[in-house]
Amino acid sequence: MFGQSSFGSGGTTSFGSTTASVANPNKDYEIQNPSDDSISSLAFSPPSVQSNFLVSGAWDNNVRCWEIDNTGKSLPKAQQTMQGPILDVCWHDDGSKVFMASCDKQVKCWDLGSNQAIQVAEHQAPVRACRWVKASNYSALMTCSWDKTLKFWDTRSPNPMLSIDLPERAYCADVDFPMAVVGTAGRGIIIYQLDGQPKEFKKVESPLKYQHRCVSIFRDKNKTPTGFALGSVEGRVAIQYVQAANPKDNFTFKCHRSNGAVNGFQDIFAVNDIAFHPVHGTLATVGSDGRFSFWDKDARTKLKTSEQCEQPITKCAFNKDGQIFAYAVSYDWSKGHEFHNTQKKNYIFLRSCYEDLKPRQKT
Repeated sequence: MFGQSSFGSGGTTSFGSTTASVANPNKDYEIQNPSDDSISSLAFSPPSVQSNFLVSGAWDNNVRCWEIDNTGKSLPKAQQTMQGPILDVCWHDDGSKVFMASCDKQVKCWDLGSNQAIQVAEHQAPVRACRWVKASNYSALMTCSWDKTLKFWDTRSPNPMLSIDLPERAYCADVDFPMAVVGTAGRGIIIYQLDGQPKEFKKVESPLKYQHRCVSIFRDKNKTPTGFALGSVEGRVAIQYVQAANPKDNFTFKCHRSNGAVNGFQDIFAVNDIAFHPVHGTLATVGSDGRFSFWDKDARTKLKTSEQCEQPITKCAFNKDGQIFAYAVSYDWSKGHEFHNTQKKNYIFLRSCYEDLKPRQKT
């Protein structure tokens, strides 16, 4: 991909540290020129690729790709443009292609080798999420949209293999084969079983009282997808098992809230994204308060909270071996247009994170 990459063995990352600044209070590695508008999506290349590539989609209609080396330096590789803001990006499992979902109601497949993009899916409204599904008997691109449908595409055919009606507009989705979960407007949650062919497994009553913002599937100790974390606009995350051995295994926790009450009021921020560490199984949350936090859901403890960035954090991602944590700082419009400051830049930062996300030791 992109010709040969002379990459060191993908072992340890020796990220040094940079100096703290107002824009970079956590002393992380900055990716140069990440976007001219708010960043909506981040995705690292899959384990099938030896190097680390990061793609990001943004509201400036562009998708960009960088190669990240073991010292935290980023090398811009290529970019593609669509006819509307990008709402999501995901990788093909072989690492040769990236799928880009846009407000122009299309999903395009970007072949990184040839740098060509072709349309592979379409909806009647903006496409909110896309995920690649790799089953034993089929491969498909899953897309969901504000047109209240969930579709599966062969990518070689202009028509979907399967279209499933949703109760409401899709607001968030995740896939970790053989499980998919979609969160909709009206606080709907639907879990799908993907083996054989995709089918609804069950609808779940939402454990959160406010609008869903993000969802991320987690695995058990045997690396089997077993539940999901759901984040809402009300500074709260729910940990939900698909089949809880004990109802008490399901719980919610507060996060992304101001520490003290000001005039008797506490500021509560949206949870914009959740990502699980691929090795430790711990998780990161990022919010409109401009902070990221790391958590151990099994010990029910917080591992770390960052310094506050100058704008909200809209998205985060771990690379394939869990050495690198990437997060995007840009305005999420959570306070409306009057708080949109065009002087403030958009950032993508990288940090070495493997140690910080180790689970709490049992005493």
